[in-house]
Formats: sequence, structure tokens, C-alpha cells
Amino acid sequence: MLNRLYIKNIALIDEANITFDSRFNVLSGETGAGKSIILDSINFVLGSKADKNLIRYGQEEALVKAEFIIDEKSQAAALLNDMDIDCDGVVVISRRLSVSGKGSIKINGNTVTATMLKSITSRLVDVHGQSEHFYLLNEKNQLNLIDSLCADDIQPLREKLSSEIAERRNILSSIEELGGDEQERARKLDLLDYQIKEISEAEVRVGEFEELSARKKVMDNIEKIAVALNEVKTILNDDNGCIDQLSVISRSLDALSSFGDEYSALQERAENLSVEAEDLNETITDLCDGLSYDESEAVYVDARIDLLKKLMRKYGSGEEAVLSYLAEAERQYEALNNASASIEMLRSKLSDTEDSIYATSLALTARRKECCNQLCIEVVKELTSLNIQNAKFEVKFKEYDRQSVRLNDTNGSDDICFMFSANKGEPLKPLSNIISGGEMSRLMLAVKTQLKNINGISTYIFDEIDAGISGVTARAVAEKFIAISKNTQIIAVSHLPQVCAAANSQYLISKVEEGGNTFTRIKPLSPDERVTEIVRLTGGTMSEAAVLHARELLEYFGN
Repeated sequence: MLNRLYIKNIALIDEANITFDSRFNVLSGETGAGKSIILDSINFVLGSKADKNLIRYGQEEALVKAEFIIDEKSQAAALLNDMDIDCDGVVVISRRLSVSGKGSIKINGNTVTATMLKSITSRLVDVHGQSEHFYLLNEKNQLNLIDSLCADDIQPLREKLSSEIAERRNILSSIEELGGDEQERARKLDLLDYQIKEISEAEVRVGEFEELSARKKVMDNIEKIAVALNEVKTILNDDNGCIDQLSVISRSLDALSSFGDEYSALQERAENLSVEAEDLNETITDLCDGLSYDESEAVYVDARIDLLKKLMRKYGSGEEAVLSYLAEAERQYEALNNASASIEMLRSKLSDTEDSIYATSLALTARRKECCNQLCIEVVKELTSLNIQNAKFEVKFKEYDRQSVRLNDTNGSDDICFMFSANKGEPLKPLSNIISGGEMSRLMLAVKTQLKNINGISTYIFDEIDAGISGVTARAVAEKFIAISKNTQIIAVSHLPQVCAAANSQYLISKVEEGGNTFTRIKPLSPDERVTEIVRLTGGTMSEAAVLHARELLEYFGN
């Protein structure tokens, strides 16, 4: 429910702080006093398009805050949790807008986008005005309404349908893996055969690309390598070269070895260096002897590297990946080559599963129709009590058959449309085609009375939907508001004395002039002030009879 609303610098409102009752609230006042400003402020904080014209003249910024109390198990609470926004049963939404067009939106102190805001508030508040289509009477939402009313009955069928659709999807996936139809399977077999031969004939070996790359590097730099090796050989082997000098060092230190272990250790190290130099020389000599440039080998290495690169581009990033692809291709080829019997079996299973989907869809449709029949009976009763004596209300289901059934829709194959007629002899037509504002208001109230907290919305806001209604009908409308408000908070703008008298809380919206400026004021009315306002709404003067009539109205509705 909307617990508190704070408004600052919106149109004629400089500042207002309103605390609402959890049940039935009414805003009343003279035409032009600013009742629509309150609703504009609410729509703004709920996420409607920001309009700089809302900002009070002469001010730089407007602000609206709304505090909601919600069930911690509600859809709104779950969505807040998904957004990582803490919620302990209280949701505070604040929205600012500056004359420069910049604004900010916060939910419980967390900055959010307008889209995120709307996704939350759409689960908290339903706003309905005389000229608007009632959210639940929009055709795309009508099926959700029916499903809400018969949720317990249809849930097992929806779960069964979901399971059957998943099974169908798995079967189609298996058929696809086996190549689909005969033509598609032949195409895949040809492709797999080509890929298997291409990889197999290449005789790919793990590590080969690295080895070939190393060989190519040597061949590309063979002259540079030869020069360097020969330079080293010269340094090692020339007269008085490295090997000779190391021999001299070893002999000199050998003469000192009798003077102690430390000298013996030096001689041993020198001898090891001499041996290592000899070994290094032999290795370099072997490498030099083995250095040669074979043009045919270079051509082979280049071609082989190019082939491996081509295979790795097509089948994997390395030899192991290419060989893995080969193994999988061989498996698929074997499966496809022997797939005819398996596909025939799967197609038979697919046909049976689609028959089951059709049967479950029909059963789901039948349950929904049963629910609709009861809904229509109850709505017509409500409309009769709202003084539409010849009302007819039906739910039209679009027919479907085995060929047109939706095989992928877990919600079934139903398209529905609410049909209505208010006058005797007039045919039923879709709501949007024929219903007037007053009739729409009463039909909406009739449906709302049936919903009573089913759709999860905690607050209904009505903008003068009782316009054009009077007398007995006005009292009936007031009673419907009371019935709805037992489960869902109502905030209504109304000029009907009967509706105002039925409210648990009433607020007077008035316009005043102070210091050369005009302001809209919002005031909660005391019992005596409500009597005065109801007398004004009836169009009478503050006579004894008018006051008595106002008090009787309040007493009739328990106020």
C-alpha cells in the first residue's frame, strides 16, 4: 500500500505531505483546485515520462517521494531482491527533476533507471482513469487474469504442457543430431566424409607443428648460425685459444694442490672447465658438420606448416583439437550412416508427443472456459447491482485445431477477448469497440470486485471514474469501492457525495492565494469537515436538512 506521499514544487504545490489510510481514500475539491496535480505527482514517482512543465514556476527542482508498505513475499519484493536492493517491507521511492532536464530516481537509496522503476511500481500500483483502458481489460493481459482466477486448477496442466514441450524440443534436437530428413542427412554425411578424409590423410601428430616451426627457424637462419658457430670454434681451438689456456691453468693449479684442500678444489674446477670446453668444441663441430641447406626439405617444411595451419583454422587451435574434431566427426558419421531406423522411431515419438501437447492444450482451454463461465456470471451480477440491468459479458476464445496448436508455447494455445454489451438487443462486441466511459468504470469495478488481491497489486488509483454516475448507481459504486478496499488500498478522485461518504479517509484539495502567489493545499478532513464537504458536493447550502442528509450518508457507510 501507498503509506505516505511527499510532494515538493510540483505545479501549484509548494510542499505537501500526505499519509494515506490502508483502505479507502478519497480526494475531493472544486474543479481546478489541483486534484489532478496529486495524480500527476503519483504518476511521476511511479515512472511516467518526466515533464519539466511539472516544476513549480520559479523553482529549480521538483521532488516526489512515495513510501510503500509491501509484503516481503510479494512479486515486488522478489524483484527488488533480484536488483540487490534491500527491502524489509518498506519501499521508499524518490524522484527528482530539474529545469535543466536532469533527474534522478532512487529506490531505498539505490539509484535506478526509469525502466527498473516501472518494473517495480507496475507490481505495486494500478492507475485507472475514465479515458484510459483498464490494465486488466487490455487483451494481452486478459488471459493472465483468467489464469490468476483459476491458478490452482490449471497449474498441473501448465506443468504437464511445459514438460511435453521440453520433451518435443529434446526429440527435435536428437533428430537434428541424426541429420534431420534424408536429404539433409546425405548433405551432412558428404561434409563429414570430406572432413574425415582431409584430417586423416594429413596424418596429424601432436607436437609436429612445434617441431616443424623450429626446423624452419633454423633453415631460415642457417647462414647466421654457421658464422656464429665457426667464430666460437676459432676461439676454442686457435693456438693459445680457450682450450689451450684452460690446460695451462689446470697444470698450474695442479702444482699447488699439495698445499691444501682449497688449492686442490681450484685445480679440480679448472680441470672440469677444460673438459667442458673440449666437449663444447666437439658438439659445435658436430653441429657445423650437420649444417646444410636442402631446398626440397625447406619446401616440404613450408608446405607441411601451411597444411597444419589450414587444419587448425578449420578444426581447432592445435593438433590435439584437430584430432578431437576427427574423432567426433567419425562418431557423427557412424551415427548418421546408421540413423534411418533411429530417426523413424524418433519421428513416431515426436508425433505422439505433439498429440499429447494438443490434448493438454485442449484440457487447459477447457479449464479456462469453466473459470470464465463462472467469472462471467459473477461479473453480470455485479453489473446488475451497478444499474446496468441488461448487461452481457462473455469471454471469447479463438478456436484452434491439431494443425494450428502452438507446439512451443508453455502457456497454451489460447487467445481470448472480453466481450460486452450494455443494452438489450445489442450484440456482444470487444470492450474497446463499444464501451462508454461510465460503462467501462462499472465493468472495471465489477471485475475488480472479483479479483480482490489476486493480481498482487496493493493499491488501486481511480481518477474520476465515477463521472456521469448518480443516484442509486452512485451508492452501488461506493459499495463496490468498499468491497475492493477490504483487500486492496484505494485512492480515488471523486465528485460523488456517496463515494466520499463511503471512504475511510477524505482529503480536501483547495486552491489559495498567499503573498500574491497561488498554492494548492491538501488537508485531511475531520468528521465535521467531511459533513461540510459532502453538503458542498450535493450542491446544497449548509441548511439543517442538507447537514442531516450528509450525516445520514456518512452513517450509512459506517463513518
